[in-house]
Amino acid sequence: MCFSSSMVWYASYGSNLLYKDGFLCYIVGGIRKGASQSESGCADKTPPRKNKNIDIPFPLYFAEKASRWNNGGVAFIGLSKKDNDFTAGRMYLITKGQFRDVVKQENSNKDISIDFDGVIKKGSNVFRKSWYGNIIYLGENDGYPVFTFTHYKDVTDQQLTKPSSEYIQIIAAGLKEAHNWTEDQIAEYLLKKPGIEGNYDRNDLKELCNNAIETDAE
Repeated sequence: MCFSSSMVWYASYGSNLLYKDGFLCYIVGGIRKGASQSESGCADKTPPRKNKNIDIPFPLYFAEKASRWNNGGVAFIGLSKKDNDFTAGRMYLITKGQFRDVVKQENSNKDISIDFDGVIKKGSNVFRKSWYGNIIYLGENDGYPVFTFTHYKDVTDQQLTKPSSEYIQIIAAGLKEAHNWTEDQIAEYLLKKPGIEGNYDRNDLKELCNNAIETDAE
């Protein structure tokens, strides 16, 4: 299947679940809430045309060590589907050029090229052996293709890493904003995710969710 439109959906699942203080910084530039580094933004700074929720049919986990998030783990999705396991996402309708610029920012601002039709045909494409060097095709919605990106390695080949409290708070704020989940729902969703399991208990997560939600509401 080929799409002639210049628009695509970008399906986010980590800190980009939060819009104004999260993903929008990848579009217009600036420092995201809770992060320590500024984003350069896209060449085209037009905000997303629309956004909507999506259940991504791959499992969520946390790995690597991100300096911008206090050297804690960050979110990735595994490369194999699991029954009754999904990742809560939020997708944004943006141009192909903006999608390339977002992926570029997630890859240390190194120049990249994306063959969108090739990704659709194969289902995925590792364009670089990097943290977010793997483009995944998730189908279509409203006539536009849906893409996300993740690690070139699968979860079974990763060393899991505890995410920072700030990173969890951003994800929690994004889940509250996009999915309107309660603190209990967010804690239940995150509790067993690899990288979080064994590092945070339910009460830890509920406290972080509460702080994130209160902060986001101000």
